[in-house]
Amino acid sequence: MKERVLITGASGFVGFHLIEAALKKELEVYAAVRPSSQIAHLKSLPIHYTALDFTNVKALKAELLEKKYDYIIHAAGAIKAANYEEYVTVNATYAKNLALAVGEANLPIKKFVFMSSLAAIGPSRTGRAITENDEPNPLTSYGKSKLVAESYLSEFTDLPLISLRPTAVYGPRERDIFIMINIINKGLEPYIGRVPQKLSFIYVKDLAAISINALSSTINNRSYIVADGRSYDRYELGDIVKKILKKNTLKIHLPLPVVKAIAVFQERAGAMRGKSPILSREKLNELIALDWSCNIDQLKHDLGFAPRYTLENGMDETLQWYKENKWL
Repeated sequence: MKERVLITGASGFVGFHLIEAALKKELEVYAAVRPSSQIAHLKSLPIHYTALDFTNVKALKAELLEKKYDYIIHAAGAIKAANYEEYVTVNATYAKNLALAVGEANLPIKKFVFMSSLAAIGPSRTGRAITENDEPNPLTSYGKSKLVAESYLSEFTDLPLISLRPTAVYGPRERDIFIMINIINKGLEPYIGRVPQKLSFIYVKDLAAISINALSSTINNRSYIVADGRSYDRYELGDIVKKILKKNTLKIHLPLPVVKAIAVFQERAGAMRGKSPILSREKLNELIALDWSCNIDQLKHDLGFAPRYTLENGMDETLQWYKENKWL
């Protein structure tokens, strides 16, 4: 009999790849999706569907008692919200409610993997790559809410928890980094200011693989940074994309005050519409941070992480998918 894994946020970019990785490990997958979720891309996969009410611990407990999951990967969350309170509700309180339901159901869950974010730590302030031991200093409401979620979950001492903190995730179906890729494809290459930066990335298939491998780990109550272990300067992503697509671009350096003014305008427009702006001042602080390089030695040591993809071969595979699926 196959072991069962519940994957929340299953209809999203990362969720899709988590499902594929779980199926490769011959797990029985239950995909938690909202009634409004677009799931056409999941229809060909041999999985089950379920809907969860994260506001209702009693209903979550009933779901767990009925399905008797062996593992949970909680990847559901909000990357855009109207305000900090909404981020905390969706990213932290809902995670806490799921953990409460696990405890009240008294089921022998073998592992609870929580998908956090490097944003919960913030960029390096020491001149060296970020490690798990660095004092958190999140720059955005999103990052702060993920840190709150980690804090909530750490209170459940009987929960077999591993929290993963991926850096910028790219790959097939991703839409945020794709914005930059699409602009480059059209012949422009915009940057904010001219200050040197160190960036880090993780290919979504490597993230999915370590998430599934973590399910069988005997380690509990630890958080890990997930990246490919390399440091990239601010131009390398663009250079790789141009090389693969065989594109020449006009490189533009936008003055920081101009971009700040755009962020302020978008914040005000978003507030009027009750929606999260595409660019905000706190998001801008993340974008211009000097050092997002990561040290993944702990992840390698504890969970045997061996990333298969660098930014170059991962982006090659990603761009091929975008072209085949008419995104480019």
